[in-house]
Amino acid sequence: MIRATSRNRSRVLACAPASALDLGTGSGAIALVLKRQLPRTHIVAVEASAAALAVARRNAAALGLEVDFRQGRWFDRVPGERFDVVVSNGVIDLIPDKDAVFSEIFRVLAPGGRIQIADVTIQRPVSEEGKKNIDLWTG
Repeated sequence: MIRATSRNRSRVLACAPASALDLGTGSGAIALVLKRQLPRTHIVAVEASAAALAVARRNAAALGLEVDFRQGRWFDRVPGERFDVVVSNGVIDLIPDKDAVFSEIFRVLAPGGRIQIADVTIQRPVSEEGKKNIDLWTG
């Protein structure tokens, strides 16, 4: 479930970005919401999974929205580009080297750009009981 608060959404919309990068786009939900809200913004959405990217492309086609979907490792797909906004939802925690991820985010972020991240971090493994309790995983 993607839940964008009006406060967070308005911060991204208020800056009227020319370009935005969605890291680990999955089904493309965030990229497509951004494109619908910011039709003139060039949206690049990167995803490692070919299956997820196929879903994202189908979703974009069904909505009649154009997003620049790219398959591969995040930053290999945007080597020299800069973005006004970088967004990510639930992916950074999956990457072991957090320092490298944030270093790359700052490398591709244009001066004065914005970052919006929603993620979960944990310090120890989740118990089996915790894994079964959906209320712990949703807002």
